Amino acid sequence: MIVPVLKEFLAQNPDTEIVFVSRKNFADLFDGVERLTFRGVNLDDYKGVFGLRKLVKELNQEFQPRYVADLHDVLRSKIMTILFKLSRRKTATLDKGRTKKKQLTRKENKVKKPLKPTTERYADVFRKLGFSLKLSHQLPKNSLQKSGIGFAPFAQHEGKMLPIEKSLELVKTLSKNYQIYLFGGGKKEVEILSKWELELENVTSLAGKLSLKEELKKIAELELMISMDSANMHLASLVGTRVVSVWGATHCFAGFLGYGQSENDIVEIKNLECRPCSVFGNKPCYRGDYACLNQIEISEILNKIKP
Repeated sequence: MIVPVLKEFLAQNPDTEIVFVSRKNFADLFDGVERLTFRGVNLDDYKGVFGLRKLVKELNQEFQPRYVADLHDVLRSKIMTILFKLSRRKTATLDKGRTKKKQLTRKENKVKKPLKPTTERYADVFRKLGFSLKLSHQLPKNSLQKSGIGFAPFAQHEGKMLPIEKSLELVKTLSKNYQIYLFGGGKKEVEILSKWELELENVTSLAGKLSLKEELKKIAELELMISMDSANMHLASLVGTRVVSVWGATHCFAGFLGYGQSENDIVEIKNLECRPCSVFGNKPCYRGDYACLNQIEISEILNKIKP
């Protein structure tokens, strides 16, 4: 979700360059962004306070940054921010709004109202540093010839994933009228999606076959992506593809709807008092039945797809 913010920041601040420091495997997300240098890091090489001090020293020597934006706000980035401050860099840190998110997801007396979008929270960090930034909240446009529907049926946590039987039923129904491309990762997911590919016509599994750069290119070519509240929703936002998103234990009120995506394309059970029970979907269902997902009918997803 950081990438569209960085692109709009650079467009609105043409005299500024960004060095983005993160894990090496995220490099493809920043490919082609002008005036942005991606500095990949193997965190095992910089363990503990002394390791982080070594990394800060390297970054200062290599890039001589004037400003440091902590867009993560975890222990590691907090330590690095302190070290950058000691080297007289101007710093600002992300406000994750943890208290309000707890109020939104607590079991009783929920404060169920929309919170600031995560992308605006990222933008606030640059504003704190003194830069001007106004986000468009629009999908980027691309001129590609679009065809087919993508489907990413998995998520990191059970609380964000449609039951597998419903996902298969959805693919069977859609494949009668559309070419379907399946996305996933990990051995088990590859096995399941490969089985669907063999059993169904007009279904192609791309799970485990593409690099991140290739996956982004394919998603950019799709008419539509169907995704859980998961990374694939955000990948589609990067390349200007509309997403019909399925939400269970989580809720867009927490601020994690894909950048430029429409709330009208959300599929959810709205009248469950227990929703949302988790910001990230990683908590077990205290009802024990995952009604937020099991009560979703595939017809609700199909109705979002324009013929």
